[in-house]
Amino acid sequence: MNEPLKVGAPAPDFTLPKAGGGETSLRDLRGRKVVLYFYPKDDTSGCTREAQEFTALLPEFEAAGAVVLGVSRDPVSKHEKFAAKHGLGVTLLSDEQGETCARYGVWVEKSMYGRKYMGIERATFLIDPEGRIARIWRKVKVPGHAQAVLDAVKAQ
Repeated sequence: MNEPLKVGAPAPDFTLPKAGGGETSLRDLRGRKVVLYFYPKDDTSGCTREAQEFTALLPEFEAAGAVVLGVSRDPVSKHEKFAAKHGLGVTLLSDEQGETCARYGVWVEKSMYGRKYMGIERATFLIDPEGRIARIWRKVKVPGHAQAVLDAVKAQ
């Protein structure tokens, strides 16, 4: 198990396939603020709401010099259906092997109805233009979260 990431630490690099084709690498985004949000599963109510809230605020994130990336372990094909169905504008990345989720410490044991299982903890990382973690939100509650992240981006 890796040490939990801390504010000020270098953000773990990644290269992941994205919905719509191609790949996104963190190192290619140096010089920009990066909002990296991890979510459990495409097309579930909370994840849909979160992606819609980030999409609605996308012009403001872009105006503040930030790129918004959503990550789950769903395959690219599922991301593309999810984005098309809900008119999402955020970039969705596929971490099917779970390596990026593990490096960011969001692949955790969860519990539902007494059953324990592994899954993605809803979490968001704000990465500064130098590639360091500027802010971390864990165990995110969706309502108002995208706005709180935008406020943090603008305050940077």
